[in-house]
Amino acid sequence: MFRGVNEINIDDKGRIAIPSRFRERLAGIAAGCLVQTLSPLDRCVWLYPLPEWEAIDAKLDSLPEFDRQSRRAKQMIRGHATDCQIDAQGRILIPAELREYTSLSRQCVILGQGKKFEIWDRNLWTEQRDLWLDSIADAANEPSDTLKALSL
Repeated sequence: MFRGVNEINIDDKGRIAIPSRFRERLAGIAAGCLVQTLSPLDRCVWLYPLPEWEAIDAKLDSLPEFDRQSRRAKQMIRGHATDCQIDAQGRILIPAELREYTSLSRQCVILGQGKKFEIWDRNLWTEQRDLWLDSIADAANEPSDTLKALSL
């Protein structure tokens, strides 16, 4: 289970260092093999350990081809999927296309999201996070039934 937020930097070659607290776990569950892709929902990169990606890929495979939204999800998620390996220094390369789409600049954040990570441009993340927090605090916004059922 991956959780928490870490500030990271992208080097001039487009590499990020995976926070050390996650490296050993990733080595154990995925031998350092990861898959990154774009999020079709937000301007961020999704980063999966290979076994988790294989489960996602199977779910994508089960979606019908003749349903437009299903097809688009496959095109975006699977079509932009890139295998990567954590190098000896604990880094991965984020392809230029993913960096461009997600507006990743030098300063980023990596968010643990349970079975995957999200990689965001730091300024975009801060802006989006603040918007979400403001919308939650707005009493006029009634939570969804799913959130109402969540007991924290």
